[in-house]
Amino acid sequence: MKVYFVGFGPGDPELLTIRGYKLLKEADVIIYPGSIIPESGLSEFKALKINSHGMKLEEIVATIEKFVKEEKKVVRLQSGDPSIYGAIVEQIEELEKRGIECEVVPGVSSVFAVSAKLKAELATADTPTVIITRSAGKTLERDEIEKLAETNSTLVFLLSSGKIGELAERLLKVRGDEPAVVAYRVSQEGEKVIEGTLSDIAEKAKDINRMAVIVVGKALKSVRRSRLYS
Repeated sequence: MKVYFVGFGPGDPELLTIRGYKLLKEADVIIYPGSIIPESGLSEFKALKINSHGMKLEEIVATIEKFVKEEKKVVRLQSGDPSIYGAIVEQIEELEKRGIECEVVPGVSSVFAVSAKLKAELATADTPTVIITRSAGKTLERDEIEKLAETNSTLVFLLSSGKIGELAERLLKVRGDEPAVVAYRVSQEGEKVIEGTLSDIAEKAKDINRMAVIVVGKALKSVRRSRLYS
């Protein structure tokens, strides 16, 4: 018995991996997070579609178990890449207790969809490190944003759209007025990419309050020639 955790990528079905696309085409059941992935984006797949938005872990696991035991091919769809804030470990742990094998199929993270849209390198010779993190909130008691800001890195924030102003203010005190980008629904309908600096990005992006990627760092404006082609 097996279930497939498939990364759907940033939202454009053409950015699915070939493996992920084949599994969705072959699936009997697709369990998807409707608050992030609209069912309209799955219209070409004939499987029974179940929206997991609002379902508890136990309900999701029980639903997967039911269909797998009926010998259905089940895809548990994840937005972006399952390994980044995908909450897959808790699901896999419960499924494996029930004797259900799990396979994870990676997807294109929204982080990389944003860098592609910007035609930017997140890691450069001058800024060699990329840190993907989030601000404190309902499911994270505290963060270490000031400590992270002291590093020579590009900072990428997920699950932090409601705190753009607070983030910008905190980072500005440590880093000065660095380039900043807020990107919403990149590769999907309604895409918005807002460029600025830490001093003005909150005002420019004041209408963005959910599901955005925030990128901060000198690498966004890096123009120094790489040694690779020297």
